[in-house]
Amino acid sequence: MNMNLLTAACAAASTVFIASAASAQRDFSGVEITTEKVADGVYMLQGAGGNIGLSVGEDGAFVIDDQFAPLSDKILAAIAEITDQPVEFVVNTHYHGDHTGGNEAFGAAGAHIVAHDNVRKRLAEGVETFFGSTPPAADGALPVITFSDTATFHWNGDEIYIFHPDSAHTDGDAIIHFRKADVVHMGDILFVGSFPYIDYGGGGDISGYINALEKVAGKISDDTKVIPGHGPLADRSDILASAAMLKDVRGRIQKAIDDGLDEDAAVAAGLLADLEEEWGGGFINAERMTRKIHRGLSR
Repeated sequence: MNMNLLTAACAAASTVFIASAASAQRDFSGVEITTEKVADGVYMLQGAGGNIGLSVGEDGAFVIDDQFAPLSDKILAAIAEITDQPVEFVVNTHYHGDHTGGNEAFGAAGAHIVAHDNVRKRLAEGVETFFGSTPPAADGALPVITFSDTATFHWNGDEIYIFHPDSAHTDGDAIIHFRKADVVHMGDILFVGSFPYIDYGGGGDISGYINALEKVAGKISDDTKVIPGHGPLADRSDILASAAMLKDVRGRIQKAIDDGLDEDAAVAAGLLADLEEEWGGGFINAERMTRKIHRGLSR
């Protein structure tokens, strides 16, 4: 295997923490959970991993994603500072460990885990990659309620609408809209200000990713608050900016493929070099993005 390919692939795989070993080896002792009020009754919690959404009210706490397993006590404590109601539901936006690692602990505390059908399937079966295997999740970490297309919770005085887009970040993505509060949780279909990770091995697709961004942008207003999978609180303009960037990236790399450039040649050509300063600040830099999208479009 080309060493440049191996280096880039290893970096991407290790940073996304798909493997359970990543959580076991990382020191979470210094991680603090911060809370930001987004709207009446709706909060965003940040720590390590994907951003958490939280709805509080008389019906009980409703949580979106739960980060890594070692952070569960800290997350539950942060929620308890906002509400004395128990966590009744946890919705997973996809299967990655930085969004589902706390499932078992939250389930043991009485929460019902909710996710798309494919999330339960991937968690139950484990994940096979070039770098090794993530074993099947414990029974207590598996979603007990699954859906194929949409679901709606009438909860805490809001209408919480969940829908599954076509394959985007993965094939099990969920986007959640608090319709009354006018807040959308995008999961990893939005990385604010950085190139996104598109998990082709998990059923992801750049065109589906773009379509999902544009679909949400077409249904919300400029006043809608947007909780991204990673990054600070966002809005509709961030969604549109990400979609425009990805269209540009897809067009450039597709042209390179049509012109006969293989992956290494596309990287050598610096196709995305001018986007590095604005979009390469996350764990996916211009080279890794070029390689990832080239492979996806060449399949």
